[in-house]
Amino acid sequence: MRLNRDLCKLLNNFVSFRDFYARKDKAVFQAGTLYLDGRSCDLCVNVADAGKHAALAALAKTYLAYCDCTRPSGEKMQIAAAFTGGDSDNLMLGRNGVFYDRQGRDWDAAITKIVDNPISIRQAFWAPYKKFLRMIEEQVAKRAAAADANATAKLQTNANTLAAAGASDVPPPPPPPPPKKVDPGMLAAIGLVLATLLAALGGIFGAFAKLPPWQMPLAIAGIMLAISVPSMVIAWLKLRQRNLGPILDANGWAVNVRAKINVPFGGSLTKLAVLPAHAVRSLADPYAEKKSPWPVVVIVLVLLALAGHVLNNMGYVNQWTHGRLGTPKAKTVAVAPAAPTAPAASAAVK
Repeated sequence: MRLNRDLCKLLNNFVSFRDFYARKDKAVFQAGTLYLDGRSCDLCVNVADAGKHAALAALAKTYLAYCDCTRPSGEKMQIAAAFTGGDSDNLMLGRNGVFYDRQGRDWDAAITKIVDNPISIRQAFWAPYKKFLRMIEEQVAKRAAAADANATAKLQTNANTLAAAGASDVPPPPPPPPPKKVDPGMLAAIGLVLATLLAALGGIFGAFAKLPPWQMPLAIAGIMLAISVPSMVIAWLKLRQRNLGPILDANGWAVNVRAKINVPFGGSLTKLAVLPAHAVRSLADPYAEKKSPWPVVVIVLVLLALAGHVLNNMGYVNQWTHGRLGTPKAKTVAVAPAAPTAPAASAAVK
């Protein structure tokens, strides 16, 4: 009786995946819906061990976030949620959300593990620039933290020395030896690297300044494409390889079929938050901080200087100045008559 009752549902969920692709109702392996970072993720599966599941589920080429879910009653479970829309800028370990299971119960969810994969080609276009900025921020933060720790250690050492000197008549220990000077070879190597980098940047900007005005936007677009195209190609290849099979196989289901998740279907699995109909977004902040005008002024002056340099190289500045000021005229100077020579003067006397 159970076979006759559930065989059709089993075939529709693990052979043809009709319930999953039709999107009329959740498939039997979908645990519920995760609401996190302004998105709702419908492809969520229960997980017994996140580490073992991630080892095999990485073959799905899908961005997966493993969450620990808890309820006030003490119940716990783990889920793996697939993010197939939006971006991953604000998805990080410890991020909290709300999970609703198939019975409609709400759970507190927190991200504990991430399997990073491209979510969209648009995100892959900006990924190199975001990684570069993030790397700079991390280096600045590390250097600032190291400098702060060094300064704190010096202050603590000086305070301990003064306290020990005041408590006893024993003279304080001699100051530590001065740090070793920087190796001149290292300075020369750093200077050579900086000189090479500045020369390369100067050559690039020099070649850019010689271009006609209509070619400059094309040059900027070409540079951006040269940086972003490799990341976009990798994302395109991985998006074409997204597969539901490894996610279910890692969860214990012996799924042999290759259930692809293409871009349009993946967009239906993750819904992004949008404004309601007839809603108006107000960007006026009555408590906004007053911004300094100097950054805008500096940027405008730099752009004007760059534009003037480009126009000067193209000869437009000289033509404009000659047209406005005119060509300088030769000045007429009155010349006094030359004095007569000696024979002419004697003839005049006679």
